[in-house]
Amino acid sequence: MSEKSEKHDERLSVLKTYKLFVGGTFPRSESGRVYEVTDSQGRWLANAPLASRKDARDAVVAARKAFGGWSGATAYNRGQILYRIAEMLEGRRDQFGHEVARAEGLSRPKATAAVEAAIDRWVWYAGWTDKIAQVAGGGNPVAGPFFNVSSPEPTGVVAVLAPQESSFLGLVSVIAPVIATGNTAVVVASETSPLPALSLGEVLATSDLPGGVVNILSGRTAEIAAPLAAHQDVNAIDLAGADPELARTLEEAAADNLKRVVRPQPVDWSADPGTGRLLAFLETKTVWHPMGV
Repeated sequence: MSEKSEKHDERLSVLKTYKLFVGGTFPRSESGRVYEVTDSQGRWLANAPLASRKDARDAVVAARKAFGGWSGATAYNRGQILYRIAEMLEGRRDQFGHEVARAEGLSRPKATAAVEAAIDRWVWYAGWTDKIAQVAGGGNPVAGPFFNVSSPEPTGVVAVLAPQESSFLGLVSVIAPVIATGNTAVVVASETSPLPALSLGEVLATSDLPGGVVNILSGRTAEIAAPLAAHQDVNAIDLAGADPELARTLEEAAADNLKRVVRPQPVDWSADPGTGRLLAFLETKTVWHPMGV
């Protein structure tokens, strides 16, 4: 064997260091803790950051800071940015197909199909950004010389517990409608399969999405979700990734500041998502104006 071949055989792989995604940057967990992520056969895949309550609070601060600019952007501009996310993912299909296959124990063709469906979902929601106002708002007939117009506005900062079993398609299906309608998000990734979510942060960071619009945390779902549900500056919470017992606890905590809550329910993430999650985190503003007659 040649000296060149021997050197090649001795090369060590460069293992990926996964980090949180908060405020457009990639911090390690505040506590420095990590936990082992394994595949469906129990084989080690990577160490993922174990987010703390402090990380959750930092993510809320970042989301609140980003809310004004994101909610104030035009719906058309938000749609362009969501479409850009889809473009970026299209160029990294192989990477995400590999990660989803390992995370969910799928065959490579099935994992690729799930990734392609997730990309298509970004495009679908990108098309809704400047149309949802026509569905959720409009002119109201009144008995008097007034114009009466209702228009939807984003709720604010939304905590999202990503689905546990669908690490990428389900993840996209709960993030995209939140930000398409002008909200900002603090996302708790699937506890057992967080790696596709953490890699998504790398795509979001390079896709024109302002820092803080989406913040992604990994770790123990119950540990991270508890401070988010009780946080006074979180306006809504999607419990898609919570089991029934945890969901009840979080819903009780969320009631303290009257958060909007989407309860967990069985969902076929590959099916047409409809407009339910788009409408879930919108408020309706109604304006009366004299006709000037």
